[in-house]
Amino acid sequence: MIHRTIPTWQTRSWQDELSQLITEPEALFTTLKLDLGHLEAAKQAANLFPLRVTQSFLNRMKPGDIADPLLLQVLPLAEEFNQHPDYSADPLEEAESNPVPGLIHKYRSRVLLIGAPQCAINCRYCFRRHFDYQANSPSRAQWLDALSYIRSTQDIDEVILSGGDPLVISDRQLAWLIDELSAIPHLQRLRIHSRLPIVLPSRVTPELVNILTSSRLQPVLVVHCNHPQELDSEVGAAFALLRNQGITLLNQTVLLKGINNVAETLIQLSKELFKLGVLPYYLHLLDKVEGTTHFDQNERDAKGLHMAMLAHLPGYLVPKLVREEAGATSKTPV
Repeated sequence: MIHRTIPTWQTRSWQDELSQLITEPEALFTTLKLDLGHLEAAKQAANLFPLRVTQSFLNRMKPGDIADPLLLQVLPLAEEFNQHPDYSADPLEEAESNPVPGLIHKYRSRVLLIGAPQCAINCRYCFRRHFDYQANSPSRAQWLDALSYIRSTQDIDEVILSGGDPLVISDRQLAWLIDELSAIPHLQRLRIHSRLPIVLPSRVTPELVNILTSSRLQPVLVVHCNHPQELDSEVGAAFALLRNQGITLLNQTVLLKGINNVAETLIQLSKELFKLGVLPYYLHLLDKVEGTTHFDQNERDAKGLHMAMLAHLPGYLVPKLVREEAGATSKTPV
């Protein structure tokens, strides 16, 4: 049992921070002192996919810089209206792998369980920006159906909690869900995919860590960091709290044109993550979802960036360059 005290870097509750998200483009532009010439386009694009950003993440952005690499991940842009025949609302065909509400079963030995229908921030390149969360909105009744499916499918040995972001739910809900999963004998690992340790580090409390480590399931937390500027002392403290209790920490990055498609940036990101006890895991090519064409980095240049990382980093700091393809039995190496 870990000592239940609130770390000094947590100045207020994560629930308070989550309730005070910036959701209006005007507030984002005013706070960061951005050129108002981009405001109308941002308001229009926010109608396609809502703006959501935490104050903590915003604090790491450079005021007045419309090209800030963190800002571009959350800023609605006119380019989101661009159409392309290779882009669709469901590029991974997850609707075809949705046997019961709230559950996605694409890979034989593992299943994804929707932990929450929303995130703390809305990443503009999100491949689930068009996902039908209304039909997959987590509740205990829906989770019971998903748990029944998992219980009856003996090949599954790992459950991935995703969303949305599963860490936006309360400790009580999370503890109940993990207890139910722990009671399924053939499960061995619990993997949680969450952006909150990056964008809302106050979410990582001793209580949360205790919930994740009290289960018999081996916990793995996969965070999502795209740029070294996202890593500050508060994020480092959150990682330390998790790592010191034996939780495996991995990172996945999406390769994004105009944000991190520079070898030096990716190399620095791997180094900074490792300093904080996080191993680079995947470097994803963009999933071709409608509204994201401006983020796409072509495969040839992506391979060149990956080769540069291999030339400058030890192998354990080089993430696997992959893409996800509908119907494939795993991530596809590039």
